[in-house]
Amino acid sequence: MDNFGVDSQPTSPGHEGKRGGRNSPTTMNAALHIAQFWDGRAKDVEEQALGPILNPIEMGMPSEAAVVNKLKKIEEYKALFAEAFKDEKDPFQYKNIGKAIGAFERTLLTPSRFDDYLKGDENALNDSEKRGLQKFIHMGCATCHNGVAVGGNSYKKIGVVKPYETKDMGRFEITGLEIDKKVFKVPSLRNITKTAPYFHDGSVATLDKAIEEMAEHQLGREVGPGFINDVKAFLGSLTSKGKE
Repeated sequence: MDNFGVDSQPTSPGHEGKRGGRNSPTTMNAALHIAQFWDGRAKDVEEQALGPILNPIEMGMPSEAAVVNKLKKIEEYKALFAEAFKDEKDPFQYKNIGKAIGAFERTLLTPSRFDDYLKGDENALNDSEKRGLQKFIHMGCATCHNGVAVGGNSYKKIGVVKPYETKDMGRFEITGLEIDKKVFKVPSLRNITKTAPYFHDGSVATLDKAIEEMAEHQLGREVGPGFINDVKAFLGSLTSKGKE
């Protein structure tokens, strides 16, 4: 948790050190999102929590039954599952593992100085951060990065104005719809200054580059150092309070 829920790698090593094809998003504030995974294939954190356990690249467990049997052998879990799911005849069900993990993930919320600013504390942001907020809105960044998670609540094509090179077809792999090619969930910008590298493929190492590329590919605009520095300052105000 000290690393804001990420491992700072483009893609993450899993079972036997194999790597998936996408950057691992943070679990911080994930429960606020419209859906889970870059392609939105899980409807909530409870469903998402169950995916990696059986994924051959990630945790590599052979079956739901194998996972349940493993947990049943841990005395502490016997008591905890019985207490958490006392209304169920058999508390040890695979879906309940997702419910338990999801309940924990829903506590991983990180209020920031920007929240204080929105509540009326004018001094919560400095001048550079306020300038960055204005530029962020006027440039059009807030068209996609909005709502309580400052993103995470919609799907957009990467490369709306200028094509973005990627072999990953995003939501198309889930829906099969032509319109969903290269479409991904818009990332939340909370704690974004702390969760490099960026984009679905983890291909962008710095926030400066991410801001520049988003302006170019999504908005068709070239931005200079002044814009990048101010927007980056504003994005810093989205970091969990006390962790900046």
